[in-house]
Amino acid sequence: MSTIAWNPDFETCHEQMDDTHREFVDLLGQIEAALGDDDTTLLARYDALIAHTVDHFAREDAWMQANGFAAENCHSTQHKQVLEVVAEVRRLFVDQGKRQYVEQLLPALMEWFSQHSQAADYGLAQILLNPEEAAVASAAEPALEGAGGDAAPARSGCGSGSCGH
Repeated sequence: MSTIAWNPDFETCHEQMDDTHREFVDLLGQIEAALGDDDTTLLARYDALIAHTVDHFAREDAWMQANGFAAENCHSTQHKQVLEVVAEVRRLFVDQGKRQYVEQLLPALMEWFSQHSQAADYGLAQILLNPEEAAVASAAEPALEGAGGDAAPARSGCGSGSCGH
């Protein structure tokens, strides 16, 4: 029985983001289903997850950049950290045969995704869906020092109201 499944709580109301998130959860489920298969099959499914995740995060990072997020905002930082972990787990699987790390990573990725989608991604989706409101909120923030007093600061947070940045 699969423990990885789509949950409507993950929805952000942004169709393209939600479709991408469903694909992500589906790929996690495919890896879970392949845990009893041979290494070649499991690695192929894991590689499909990595390829998807690189594209998924690059798209969200591009949306953030286009909407005034600082280059090193915490949402993008989370993306980089996840990509580093999935790459290291792959390396350990291929170089040392440690396929158990793939199995151990699945619930951790699902837990992270649950939180990330409901906070950071939901916040980003609201900015993408309501750019006028986001522009008004940015204009109301204090201006950057040394920028002539009229430049709004880049968003350093994740895009959600729960972020302390």
